[in-house]
Amino acid sequence: MSAAITAPANAVPSAKRRSAKRVLPGFGLTLGYTIFYLSIIVLIPLATLLFKTFELTWDQFWTTISAPIAVAAYKVTFGASLIAALVNLVFGMLIAWVLVRYKFPGKKIVDALVDLPFALPTAVAGISLTALLADNGWIGQYFAPLGIQLVFNRVGIVFALIFIGLPFVVRTVQPVLEDFEKELEEAAGSLGASRWQTFYKVILPAIGPALLTGFAMAFARAVGEYGSVIFVSNNIPMESQITPFVIMAKLELHDYAGATAIAMVMLVISFVLLLLINGLQSWQRKRAGI
Repeated sequence: MSAAITAPANAVPSAKRRSAKRVLPGFGLTLGYTIFYLSIIVLIPLATLLFKTFELTWDQFWTTISAPIAVAAYKVTFGASLIAALVNLVFGMLIAWVLVRYKFPGKKIVDALVDLPFALPTAVAGISLTALLADNGWIGQYFAPLGIQLVFNRVGIVFALIFIGLPFVVRTVQPVLEDFEKELEEAAGSLGASRWQTFYKVILPAIGPALLTGFAMAFARAVGEYGSVIFVSNNIPMESQITPFVIMAKLELHDYAGATAIAMVMLVISFVLLLLINGLQSWQRKRAGI
């Protein structure tokens, strides 16, 4: 009788061991695949970029990255990218809010149009923006009599970067707004909070990390944009020439070491800025208790 009772008790640990097995591969295998693909896609290309830069002496490296044309291109690229990302931060949040909170005819069409910059080739985007914003374009013709030129200058660069970066903010914030509980807004309103207080104290802390993520993605995308910008910019050195264009010009002259030196500067600056944004995002999440 005791043996009959003991047998099921001994079978319990073995059943637990069988249930503990995972259908998917374990930590060791997945970590190996992660490191393998990360090395192929990210680490090896970046290491190649770094080693190519070592072909220059320190004086040659500094002369290349501190040339007036390169410095002016840094300012245009990062300045326009920052402005475009800030504009997308505001309008991307508004578009996501409208798509989540309101119902209107053609909503699905508008929702699909948000993804258009993802699917549209950058060259096609540049040609389309040029046709719209040129002095004889649909939009530019109304600004030309006022002496305002929307393309072939830095303004055109900002417009192009706004166009290609907007979906990053919208698609990052939209799922967070969909999961946000409306009861929290109603509770804040019942406690006497104004609309601005409800947004600032209740909604913004919830969507803040998503906003920063969308901002970082839009900024990173804008920094490396080339295809659409070359059509809306006149690419004049010291005025509206972007850094990717300077890199391409050096590659065409077979100055690979100089191109990698400027690319290395872009990489370091972008990495530092994204690191600061991620740190701010982590701080905001801890503050909000997420």
